[in-house]
Amino acid sequence: MSARIAVPVFPGTNSEDETVRLLRDCGGDAELVHWSEPDALRQFDAYVLSGGFAYEDRIRAGAVAAHDRMMDLVIAAADAGKLVFGICNGAQILLEAGLVPGTGPARRPTAAFAKNAPSAHFICRHVHLRLALEPGRCAITAALPSGALIPAWAAHAEGRLAATPQRLEEIVSGGHVAFVYAHADGTVDSEAVPNGSALGCAGLVNRDGNVLAIMPHPERDAWNFNHLDLIEGDDVLAPSGGSAVFRSFVQALA
Repeated sequence: MSARIAVPVFPGTNSEDETVRLLRDCGGDAELVHWSEPDALRQFDAYVLSGGFAYEDRIRAGAVAAHDRMMDLVIAAADAGKLVFGICNGAQILLEAGLVPGTGPARRPTAAFAKNAPSAHFICRHVHLRLALEPGRCAITAALPSGALIPAWAAHAEGRLAATPQRLEEIVSGGHVAFVYAHADGTVDSEAVPNGSALGCAGLVNRDGNVLAIMPHPERDAWNFNHLDLIEGDDVLAPSGGSAVFRSFVQALA
């Protein structure tokens, strides 16, 4: 029997249907779990928190959802070693819940995805993410090649990694930077960073390597029809591009 993947749905979640579809297209057994049925999460082997504006992003993006009953179960699952993957708003929730970078107690965040800089405006921009750690450091990225380049869409107003200098040093020394922003050719510099994120960071992993949070949306550049000018094969519905992260996630569960 294949591992079961839950995609929790909070009030205000979006991108959940694309997330479930891509997980299934990559061979995963995924389904939605509504916030009114939090105990159903106990039945699952792994979790993917998709994008959106959970609880209208009141206070800070992800701050209210991080205290939802569903997150009690996700935190317990992560502590037990189950895989947890957060995308955009899901990534914000994981930081607010203290699961990444995981350098403090649960629900005591040591870093945040703050408002974009230099402008605090919402951005919608095609980006590339470069894997910044050895693939095996994180179970979810273990099937990716070293230095993998992942196409995605940045679509957020609060995506800038922010922390105190001491906490940023902990993030670097602990090997918590999972992905950095890069150009299409894989080069990395400040011009590739769309939001002023510290360390050029686009994604973080926890100490144990079973929780991954990334800000841009790989599922929005994950099928051939998303980039017909760069089509891979004849099937326009085939997973490609950003689906590599999802395939690696599913393979980790296998």
